[in-house]
Amino acid sequence: MGEWVTTSTKVRREILEKAKEYNINVSEVLRKALEEEVKKKEEEHARRLLDLASKEVAKINTDEVVEELKKWRKER
Repeated sequence: MGEWVTTSTKVRREILEKAKEYNINVSEVLRKALEEEVKKKEEEHARRLLDLASKEVAKINTDEVVEELKKWRKER
């Protein structure tokens, strides 16, 4: 893991009181929610990059690649 930092957020007082009443570890809940949101955004970003890469790969003419490989092998 990395270095820990402290952050704060504002919530409605009644929500915090209910969380305490139900023994909810607010820090843990907020930490997990933030981690999940970051993970979700990272996955979305990776999917966009994969989609972009897929579109670029689709532009490659495989026949040309095969011909170039054959030429390269003959030259060796």
